[in-house]
Amino acid sequence: MPASDLDQIVNLCKRRGFVFPSAEIYGGFRSSYDYGPLGSLMLRNVREAWISTMVQQRDDVVLIDAAVLGPPQVFEASGHLSSFSDPLVDCKECKQRFRDDHLEDHEVCPNCGAKGSFTEAREFNLMFKTTAGPVEAQGAEVYLRPETAQGMFVNFANVLQTSRKKPPFGIAQVGKSFRNEITPGNFIFRTREFEQMELEYFVPPEAGPRWYEYWCQARLDWYVGLGIPPEMLRLRAHDADELSHYSAGTSDVEFLYPWGWGELEGIAQRTDFDLTQHAKHSGERLDYFDQASGERYVPYVIEPAAGVNRAMAAFLLAAYDEDVVNDETRTVLRLDPRLAPYKVAVLPLSKKDTLTPLAKQVYATLAERYMCDYDETQAIGRRYRRQDEIGTPYCVTVDFDSLDDGAVTIRERDTTAQVRVPVDALAGELAARHGC
Repeated sequence: MPASDLDQIVNLCKRRGFVFPSAEIYGGFRSSYDYGPLGSLMLRNVREAWISTMVQQRDDVVLIDAAVLGPPQVFEASGHLSSFSDPLVDCKECKQRFRDDHLEDHEVCPNCGAKGSFTEAREFNLMFKTTAGPVEAQGAEVYLRPETAQGMFVNFANVLQTSRKKPPFGIAQVGKSFRNEITPGNFIFRTREFEQMELEYFVPPEAGPRWYEYWCQARLDWYVGLGIPPEMLRLRAHDADELSHYSAGTSDVEFLYPWGWGELEGIAQRTDFDLTQHAKHSGERLDYFDQASGERYVPYVIEPAAGVNRAMAAFLLAAYDEDVVNDETRTVLRLDPRLAPYKVAVLPLSKKDTLTPLAKQVYATLAERYMCDYDETQAIGRRYRRQDEIGTPYCVTVDFDSLDDGAVTIRERDTTAQVRVPVDALAGELAARHGC
């Protein structure tokens, strides 16, 4: 069954090399994390699964990679300089800071219990500001992007001209974003530095509601297709007082985290707000002329926006399981093979030199196609358990009989079933198995 306690995943991630606290040797840096050998691979697999679905398998979406730094004009036009903020209050007694909209009791401090000690709420902008060039001056101010979206909007005309697409079509992007969150937490669920997977899908204005419904269902289906049980997911439409300043309607794909339901991905109807704003502030035309109808219009935008890190956390939580094999409890990550850090582990039964050449040969052949692990330390049973715990779908064992019969054993993660396969048929056998 999925993890019921966040600590189960936090401990596994640290122990097996998925996620480490950032700058840990200096005491750590709050709500920042480094992704280890397995975490880096899994993050890449989440990105590639998204790009495969959202770009590669569609003929109406193109991919870009826009700059992380941006001038103030971009964020003035988007509304981030004036509206991208959280209301904050300070406790005068304990000096702790809180988001005003997250307080259940606005009279009592949840940290020290003081009554009537809060300051007046004030807005705190969430963007990180820095300077470009050697002189810190007003004209040198730049911002780290708080979302990848604006890079797609300011490149709308460039993409429209070079790709020769016409609405409905989309611009997709995967990349880092930065938000100076006041209350980050819950492991990698909410951090100040994170990676987004966003699509801006441009449609004729009258087609906006239809495409909004389409993308809500498509994005929910994507998570189910990659192994998250349907009962751990739901679509929740935002109430009117939750909507962003640009949104005519937003729904979240929510995941049942150990602490309750929380946002996994948002799908927003951004209307023509962003293109209209950037056209107004830049003086450039950001619209589309339909030659067939003779109509010129500013497209509406549907935006599915997901976090790579948050998606990885959800996939890990949903895949976590414990069962009993040979009277021994084992931990297993039942990850979809597309997401597993290693697709195959090559395990020589012994470290003896007689097995090493064949095992290395098998590894080299499989590594041309799959991300593989090679492990020759400890007893074979312990190595199987380690691969189960990190989600490796298949183990290939090279034993002493392999030297005589030219065959190896494939062991399957979820069932622990084993089958003997000739070495020269191994690649084909693995390729024929689901998702590998």
